[in-house]
Amino acid sequence: MEKADTIVSIRDLDKTYKNGFSALKRVSLDIRRGEILALLGPNGAGKTTMIGIVTGLLNATGGTVTVDGMDIVRDARKIRPRIGLVPQELYTDAFETVWATVSFSRGLFGKPANPAHIEKVLRDLSLWDKRNNKLLSLSGGMKRRVLIAKALSHEPAILFLDEPTAGVDVELRHDMWRMVRRLRENGVTIILTTHYIEEAEDMADRIAVINHGEIVLVEEKATLMRQLGKKELHVQLSMPLMFIPPELAEFQLSLADEGKTLVYTYDTRQEQGGSGGIALFLKRLGQSQIEFSDLKSKESSLEEIFVNLVKEPA
Repeated sequence: MEKADTIVSIRDLDKTYKNGFSALKRVSLDIRRGEILALLGPNGAGKTTMIGIVTGLLNATGGTVTVDGMDIVRDARKIRPRIGLVPQELYTDAFETVWATVSFSRGLFGKPANPAHIEKVLRDLSLWDKRNNKLLSLSGGMKRRVLIAKALSHEPAILFLDEPTAGVDVELRHDMWRMVRRLRENGVTIILTTHYIEEAEDMADRIAVINHGEIVLVEEKATLMRQLGKKELHVQLSMPLMFIPPELAEFQLSLADEGKTLVYTYDTRQEQGGSGGIALFLKRLGQSQIEFSDLKSKESSLEEIFVNLVKEPA
């Protein structure tokens, strides 16, 4: 049963290719209306396969996908105009102009001509000055902008961005994320895959991690950072230590910088609602007569959390 705020509901989705490779294994995921969901996973994890099924480019082996309560197979004609896709591949109609290809893309989805909307999209993506240029003449970064413009041409309610800024210039990445924020403000639901995890950390409301065709975790970004993040306290010592004293064995400690820095690693949950581990650790440090000159704290990034989630067991 879908929740009221769910726009895409994926249930027990399987995809096995003819060569026997199982790309998706009983994947279930609810995507909320109006959110930005970052779908993270290593290469070959199943991200693009899942997007391909939801957008109608691939057929599933098993399971169901509904969009606004409509089945993607049975109600494909109704659903497809609601979805936009920016694919990884840079395939474009080389001899068409920017204006023609973006306008034609809108018509493909049965939408009436709307030059004002096409102009707005091209201006937002800094493509207006190139509107009469043939795609053949554009740089890779400009072609990527055209793919984004095509995906937005028919005003979709759901936008899939599959590695949209991979290998493009910093200016496009900034343009892209500014536009993503505006789209979300206007109610568009956005699902993005990215190799730039700092972008997911900055943009996403929720994080889903997929590995070996299975959803490993789905969580609010803030909760994920809080629950799975680690913090480190770097204690700069007045005198170097050769080893960690036995009376500090209860803490997760390591020595760095040739014994000049004592690193205390602790779970963020230890510190919620009180002084927790740090206060006790500093008290024990004083009792051990270890003097220090400086304290610095460091939090896990989303990238570090992601690496730990998908790391193969040794």
